[in-house]
Amino acid sequence: MITSTANAQIRTLTQLKKKAKERRQQQLYVAEGFRMFREAPAEEIERIYVSASFLGDPENAVLLEGRRYEVLSDAVFSHVSDTQTPQGILCLMRMRRYRLSDVLGEPGGVWLILENIQDPGNLGTMLRVGEGAGIAGVIMDRFTADIYNPKTIRSTMGSIYRVPFYITEDLPETIREIKSRDIRVYAAYLKGSRCYNEEDYIGSTAFLIGNEGSGLTEETAALADRRIRIPMHGKVESLNAAMAAGILMYEADRQRRGG
Repeated sequence: MITSTANAQIRTLTQLKKKAKERRQQQLYVAEGFRMFREAPAEEIERIYVSASFLGDPENAVLLEGRRYEVLSDAVFSHVSDTQTPQGILCLMRMRRYRLSDVLGEPGGVWLILENIQDPGNLGTMLRVGEGAGIAGVIMDRFTADIYNPKTIRSTMGSIYRVPFYITEDLPETIREIKSRDIRVYAAYLKGSRCYNEEDYIGSTAFLIGNEGSGLTEETAALADRRIRIPMHGKVESLNAAMAAGILMYEADRQRRGG
């Protein structure tokens, strides 16, 4: 049992939890919680860590049969945990590397294209909702929050393992590449010329979603085939980025189901 926060493994976990640069260098990230452990692809798990209390539950011990794991004292586990009430299990995971062609896959899908999304929780929620709506993948620029941030990982509720994603260094060029594949690109835009439910999303479709505070840049919005808006009542000026993305993705899903 590891009982000291000075242990080399604990120092590594702490750095991976806090620093995106460290995650990129080691190509590792931390997935914490029972659900994240249960749904993690076994071949991508580098190491499993559990708290002494977690292991003390006979049902949990059964789940770990045949698996190699490290036991941490409850105090040490709390130190490496990113939650206020740790569930007592976390995995050190190897990162996946997707190419744009992997994410675009077969024609006929729906994709999210994200520009400068800053809240890790929003990003994770978009992946989770996107999986529920049946999207094919997510493309994001390098200014968007780190997809391997612990808060992002938790917010995906396991969708990080199943929804392909691509991080582009040149968003405008990537959008042009996407359009060259006959994927119609729609920009979620406050001054959009058409209401979102007036468009046809049956064919290959991508939705552009911008920064929570300022929305899409003019340069990026100008690359879209159409600017669309979500009408709002009252004094509300805009929606949460993840909410807006969810509305658009589920409208596309509704149309494809014959709604």
